[in-house]
Amino acid sequence: MGYLKRQKVPKKWPIPRKGTAYVIKGASLRNGVPILVILRDILKIAKNRSEVKKAINARNILINTKAVIDDKKSILLFDTITIVPSGKNYKLGLNEIGKFKMEEISGKEASYKISKIVDKKILKEKKVQLNFIDGKNYVSEIKCKTNDSALINLQGKKIEKCIPLKEGAKVIIFEGKHAGKTGRIKSLKEEKKMAEVEIENKIVNVLIKQFMVIE
Repeated sequence: MGYLKRQKVPKKWPIPRKGTAYVIKGASLRNGVPILVILRDILKIAKNRSEVKKAINARNILINTKAVIDDKKSILLFDTITIVPSGKNYKLGLNEIGKFKMEEISGKEASYKISKIVDKKILKEKKVQLNFIDGKNYVSEIKCKTNDSALINLQGKKIEKCIPLKEGAKVIIFEGKHAGKTGRIKSLKEEKKMAEVEIENKIVNVLIKQFMVIE
């Protein structure tokens, strides 16, 4: 996995530039944050890597309802974390200037995740496999299209419902100069792979690949 100089960590990581000289990279440098950085530098519930490893070895840290086994595991957008001893749950979101933030959520909320569909495949017996932006795949009878989002039941490992890409849908922008902003789609220009999104009474053009439908 390797390490990064602290001054070169991604701009989305909300950690101070001063501190240890190096920070662990994690598996997904661009789209996520290592669990070590989350627990030590953001939530500050561990003082050092040794404490994080001890919590992981005791199976006290869950990501998306599953026990973490590696402190380099990356948390991706809308992934959930459960701290078993305290019973507290958190979700990785974005603030309005595009930096990652941890939001405390309920135990029920920690069992669900919204994710964006980036591809779909037809399998044998005409079953449909939906491929998501976080690398997960689900076979489902619920009809969804590429660029729609889905509400996923993490414990049941199934899609609860489709959240379609359409005019009027609420979106969160996760890349580009508007990262961290939420708004509603005013019009779709799918041939140009773009949409007009209303953000704070202003219309901006955003590439479809840069946002996720959330409502």
